[in-house]
Amino acid sequence: MTTSPLTRDIKALSGIFAISGALHLAKPEVYEPIVPSLVPAHREVVLASGVAELLCAAGLLHPRTRRVAGWASAALLLAVYPANIKMANDVKDSRRTGLKAAAFARLPLQLPMIRTALRAARG
Repeated sequence: MTTSPLTRDIKALSGIFAISGALHLAKPEVYEPIVPSLVPAHREVVLASGVAELLCAAGLLHPRTRRVAGWASAALLLAVYPANIKMANDVKDSRRTGLKAAAFARLPLQLPMIRTALRAARG
C-alpha cells in the first residue's frame, strides 16, 4: 500500500479541520442551530464532530494514519453536508449578505475538500 505524499492541499485540509474542530469545541452554541432538527442531541453531535475533525486533522499529517484519516475525512465532510445545506437555507432570506454569501459559497467549496480527502485515502 502506498501512502499519499503530504501535499499542500492535504496540509490545508488538515488545517481547516484543526481550526473548525477547535471552534466546535470552544463555541458549540454557534454550530447547534445548523444541526438538522431530525438529529438528536445537538450539542453532543457538535462536540463529537469537533473531536472527529481534530482526529482527522492529526491523522492526515502522519503517513501511517493518512489513508484511514482520508476516508474518515471524506465521510465526515459528507456527514456534515446536510448542516451546511440547512445553514444556507436558513439564511437565504437574510439581509446579511456576507453571511448569505459564505453559507452558499461553502456548499460547492466542500467538493474539493472531499476530493482531497479521497486522494489522501487512496494513496
